[in-house]
Amino acid sequence: MRAFRVTESGTAPALVEIARPEPGPGEILVRVAACGLNFADLLMIEGSYQDTPPLPFTLGMEVAGVVEALGPGVTEPAVGARVAGFAGHGGLAEFCVIEAGRAVALPDAMGMEAAAGFVVAYGTSHLALAHRARLRAGERLLVLGAAGGVGLTAVELGSAMGAEVIAVARGEEKLAVAKAAGARHLIDSGAGDLRGALKALGGVDVVYDAVGGEGFDAALRATRPEGRILCIGFASGTVPQIPANLLLVKNVTVMGVYWGGYLRFAPEVVTGSLAEVMGWQAEGRIRPHVSAVYPLEEAGAALALLRARKSTGKVVIRL
Repeated sequence: MRAFRVTESGTAPALVEIARPEPGPGEILVRVAACGLNFADLLMIEGSYQDTPPLPFTLGMEVAGVVEALGPGVTEPAVGARVAGFAGHGGLAEFCVIEAGRAVALPDAMGMEAAAGFVVAYGTSHLALAHRARLRAGERLLVLGAAGGVGLTAVELGSAMGAEVIAVARGEEKLAVAKAAGARHLIDSGAGDLRGALKALGGVDVVYDAVGGEGFDAALRATRPEGRILCIGFASGTVPQIPANLLLVKNVTVMGVYWGGYLRFAPEVVTGSLAEVMGWQAEGRIRPHVSAVYPLEEAGAALALLRARKSTGKVVIRL
């Protein structure tokens, strides 16, 4: 089969021919129809992601497709079922093996490309907002990087949960996408003085930060007493150094959210969260936003788009 693969550290991934994998105990083999790209794929290429697999490996964390075969001991999902699932890696290939428990059935009306960009982004945001921050209706939610793959889902889910959403992104085009997803207040991250803009709005209760850097510092100082700050990632490349004295005097909580970690120590939290948010999708309460679709042959260009931060929502590879 064809696979987009990292063969050596520090070298660009390439499309190569490798043997088709076979599902082991507790696993299923999926004929991949689409694969969603994530910022973590870029980190894996660099070898800096916390779950980078040993070389050589195939990129692609999340897939949508049709169940091709079942491994020993697996009875469901059935062969032929349409599913989406989290593979961790291996999704940028014609076939991918994933754990059966990480696959979710797709609603009939949900297309493969939308499904491929659903699991990680919506899973991360729903778990962060509902399970970790316990976001309540009427609270003010700040989303940094609001037009990105996970950020846009945080805007959409926060709005669906009744929060007053402030979206921070760079440029009118990205802010327009965030507004369409439910943001009530829009702030251009390139305009300067984010802290002042947030203070002028009266501060925030919950911060969703997938960017890090200066935005985190401004958000911390604009967070209201008993506010919660969710550390999702550090797309800026700068990991914030948190002054503990501010947490003390402001009565603020900073919490990390690594969605993939829950698959190891509390998988039932992930499956319950995904079931709820997939139900919202079936009801039409949320609408996945895919801004670009590339064929497998152009996966390198798709990753370059992600690296340049020129995309909104998800970038998906179609097989």
